[in-house]
Amino acid sequence: MRFLPRLQLTGVVAALAVLGAASCAGPPPHQPNAAVAPAPPPAPPPPPDPKAVGANELGEVPVLMYHRITPTPTSVYDRTPQDFRAELERLAAEDYVPVTATDYATGHIDIPAGKHPVVLTFDDGSTSQFTVDGSGNAAPGTAIRTLLDVAAEHPGFRPVATLYVFDPPFGEPTGRRSLTWLHQHGFEIGDHTLSHPNLRHLSAAEAQHEIAGMQRIINDALPGVPVRSLALPLGVHPQDPALASNGSADGVTYHYDSVMLVGSNPAPSPWSADFDPTNVPRIRSQGPTGQDAQYGSTAWLDKLAADPARRYTSDGDPNRISAPASVRTAPSPAAGARLYRY
Repeated sequence: MRFLPRLQLTGVVAALAVLGAASCAGPPPHQPNAAVAPAPPPAPPPPPDPKAVGANELGEVPVLMYHRITPTPTSVYDRTPQDFRAELERLAAEDYVPVTATDYATGHIDIPAGKHPVVLTFDDGSTSQFTVDGSGNAAPGTAIRTLLDVAAEHPGFRPVATLYVFDPPFGEPTGRRSLTWLHQHGFEIGDHTLSHPNLRHLSAAEAQHEIAGMQRIINDALPGVPVRSLALPLGVHPQDPALASNGSADGVTYHYDSVMLVGSNPAPSPWSADFDPTNVPRIRSQGPTGQDAQYGSTAWLDKLAADPARRYTSDGDPNRISAPASVRTAPSPAAGARLYRY
């Protein structure tokens, strides 16, 4: 039998003793600074049954058209500040939620179940619509200030609109301060040509110069922000209607998801077979009386309130397009398998 030397044996015994002590010492002490993964947020509740909210995403959408907001109207296109506020408050009370022109035209209408989209559009870029005051805010008395105030008083009524501008926007050469403020606060800027001409009276080159030239000014003020919608001056297309949507001039190429008319009736759902993004009708904001009042916003909002089934009503799920089986509006091919009938 071979024996280990005493010195070597002592070392082995010492090592075994250390290992034994470590095994009896228990787990390592708690590390007070160890990172703890946060609990995942609770999943949002599923949208309600479309039938329960009367969802109809093949219904009509009011696209309202505003011009000057002034205490002294001089045409049927003007609204007083009091009438403008009253119309916004009516929209909020009747469960309308503003969306931009591009959200509407591309079908990105992500609003709560049971609510109705409305598109607020402002033509010409007048100072009555918007200016920046000395504090860097929307000036009191302007349309945008009123919209912000009404939205603050009615949670869920989004302060969102599309403003179509010509040169200079809101009376500001270059428009950089005004357009930057609007973009940073969630508003969409659209093209309304350089000088607001009747495009049908221009050559193809001149029409493209008017459209592309205004887009250049907007792009210079808002680098990297695409311009995606055009409002036709006077509601008139160029001689070649396709030039309202696509064209180029002076090194600027434009492509628009929607082209706005003047119009006089609600617009079809973007999921309807009747939807034409190059010819979107708008409703002039107007009270119950005056020239062509039967085609104005008061008359049309009254009709939609009296026949709510014809309105676009959201199902609350942006990935589904719901409509009653009884609705005869033909869906567009774009609806595809997302269409749900009940």
